[in-house]
Amino acid sequence: MRTVYYTASSLDGYIADERHAIDWLMQFPDDGHSSYPEFIARIGALCMGSHTYEWMWQHHIGPEAAEPMAWPYAQPTWVFSSRDLPRRPDSDVRFARGDVRTAHAVMAEVAAGKDVWVVGGGDLAGQFHDAGLLDEIIVTTVPVTLGRGMPVLPRRITSPPLQLVSVRQMGPAFVQLHYQVQRISGTAAAPDRP
Repeated sequence: MRTVYYTASSLDGYIADERHAIDWLMQFPDDGHSSYPEFIARIGALCMGSHTYEWMWQHHIGPEAAEPMAWPYAQPTWVFSSRDLPRRPDSDVRFARGDVRTAHAVMAEVAAGKDVWVVGGGDLAGQFHDAGLLDEIIVTTVPVTLGRGMPVLPRRITSPPLQLVSVRQMGPAFVQLHYQVQRISGTAAAPDRP
């Protein structure tokens, strides 16, 4: 079982704009080059932050969503939030607060040998990294720049650096970078902060 941060980013390193919106990403059609089908097949549980969940609620899954759709995940989903948020009755959504290690232990058990996906945001992925629980980072770079917004991973990770596993071109627009999180031998990854 591995814990993976799998996300998309603008060329200048943002996963959402300053309003937490991803409309810049949604403009790209699914051209059949996505790695998502093979990725989601290996996932047993997933988690996301409140901003990611609220964006989904407002745009896709809430009763007044602009572009309604069914709940997109078959896997149990943990939403990390300090606030009470609405829940869809057709989804297995569980809410978590506090240290990610507590919820991760439950997610790992529920995943039953499959991987855990940290959907976003970047700070939540950073919390998993700080706790020594993040194993892989897979970022699909999108050919747009935002100038400001929510960074991919608002952490300083320099020693040891991430290890590049692969680079993959996906169609005419996207490049996917796959990294393994390195740990000092025999220890959990520790945050490298200035």
